[in-house]
Amino acid sequence: MRITTTRSAQRRLGRMLIALLAVFALIAAACGSDDDGDGAAPATTAAADSGGDGDDMADDDDGMAGDDGDGMADDDDGHDQDDDDGDGMADDDMAAGPDACNGGANVGGTLIIGSTQVPRHLNGTVQSGYATAVPGTQLNASPLLYDDEYNPMPYLAESWDVADDGLSVTLHLVEDAVFHDGMPITSADVAFSIQTVQANHPFKPMYAPVTSVDTPDEHTAVINLSQPHPAILLAMSPGLLPIIPKHIFDDGQDMPTHPRNTENFVGSGPFRLAEYEPGTIIRMERFDDFFIEGTPCLDEIVMEITPDSTAIVLSLENGTTHLSSTLGPAANVLRLMDNPDVEVTSQGHEAIGQINWLEFNLADPALSDVRVRQAIGYAIDRQFLSEVIEQGLTFPVPTGIAAASPFHNADVNHYDKDIDRAKQLLAEAGYGEGELELTIDYIPPAFVVHAEYVVQALEEAGINVELSVSPDFPTWAQRVSGGDYQMTINQVWNWGDPVIGVHRTYLCDNRVGVIWTNNTGYCNPDVDALLAAAGQELDPVARAGLYAEFQEIVADEVPIFFLNTPSFWQAYNPSVMNPPTNNIWGQMSPMHQVWLDE
Repeated sequence: MRITTTRSAQRRLGRMLIALLAVFALIAAACGSDDDGDGAAPATTAAADSGGDGDDMADDDDGMAGDDGDGMADDDDGHDQDDDDGDGMADDDMAAGPDACNGGANVGGTLIIGSTQVPRHLNGTVQSGYATAVPGTQLNASPLLYDDEYNPMPYLAESWDVADDGLSVTLHLVEDAVFHDGMPITSADVAFSIQTVQANHPFKPMYAPVTSVDTPDEHTAVINLSQPHPAILLAMSPGLLPIIPKHIFDDGQDMPTHPRNTENFVGSGPFRLAEYEPGTIIRMERFDDFFIEGTPCLDEIVMEITPDSTAIVLSLENGTTHLSSTLGPAANVLRLMDNPDVEVTSQGHEAIGQINWLEFNLADPALSDVRVRQAIGYAIDRQFLSEVIEQGLTFPVPTGIAAASPFHNADVNHYDKDIDRAKQLLAEAGYGEGELELTIDYIPPAFVVHAEYVVQALEEAGINVELSVSPDFPTWAQRVSGGDYQMTINQVWNWGDPVIGVHRTYLCDNRVGVIWTNNTGYCNPDVDALLAAAGQELDPVARAGLYAEFQEIVADEVPIFFLNTPSFWQAYNPSVMNPPTNNIWGQMSPMHQVWLDE
């Protein structure tokens, strides 16, 4: 499902939501709640710096999934579906540059991006997360780009071949690409970057099947696989495989703490680092020797970082900020929707696949009982949470695979609200009215409203729940990753393909003490086997069947109760031409073809 807002639709939505808010105000007053319903935060309002490794939202760390979701073209051969001549290149090349910048007439200008996200550093080979990927994809090129239909497009790799048996991918690199220090980009840099991701990146399944990377010449890289890997091409997207210089980073120093991750950063992308003040500003200037002719269009991209999303909204309204995706609470999104001087859209981040969920610690004596977890599910009203508390800007989802993915299985137990059933299950588990006491954590401050709603919902079923408040994101992440919690509100991203963003949550051997891995302690060998099979199945129909069975098991065993999926809203000034809405990664893609009509 994709939401595209028009001005008339925006105003109708706004009027409808005003009515919903009035209803919610009456409900909240009747419940004696201090919550006025305006604190619901879309995914982009997570706290900024977590200090962890496996993150999705804030740096240190997923808006709906895309149309295909398998990371391959619809013909599943690793080439674009519009590749009529079979050369591994799209005939309508999204990366081509001569006609960019309005035919060259609009070169120049400074794009101002407003952000609440604070990256720890700029090296995406060792760090996931939106905060790293937005500047990182301007500073570094990747082998492939993706259009808005999940088709791979040439970028640093001008063409590619996938072996018939699926056990190798050959990349043919452009021959005139150089790093920002003038050194040529070669296949050795691609091999080094893949090996660095494999060794350091928190998304372990993403490159786990890679056994070696051969470099028969400077412009050919052959990626060898131990098994077919249907997500391998998607794993070469801008935010997932930045190509970094081997001659700088291969010096024996620890990659996650390497000083060149920030200081004097040398990249391969359309912009080069000009200024970096952590938590304040990232200024990137045009790289004149970029390998795509006629680009980048802009002189500069400046990211202005502030913890105050309302300040970003104001600057979008007065025109001093051109672009942002960290818009804050739903009220901010609705406000911008009703402003004729600002464009608001959910297009452009479809691969992220954000899902908000209630996560259980299965080591807890009470929550180790599946009947208790099922009872909690029956006590929660997803529809009310999405339509009223979150003001219609999220959508209920019953599984951990986002609803628009081809691998989403809607035919699982939805746990529609049923208080009588919840109480029956609690009684079967040995708990009478008011006898079960639990605590709930949440990502501060973004998900306090979700947590407060769960407290009220479970109270109706006879479960007493207290909020466990962490002072900041790192504290919350440490508690959850260390197993020091009972329940928590969390958000995790699909990252375009289940191999990349879904498997990590459920695999028995992925309880590794890092946030956004298997933090529940869930372990089911049957689930492990299904995910292993799906992770190497190249037939999309057979693969969907494996994921359907996986979702049925997880829905029955409820290690996680899935709540809803938010859209990933972007707002931009109408002067922004070619905004990052025409691909599946949005602002986590290079903006070399963005230009300003001012």
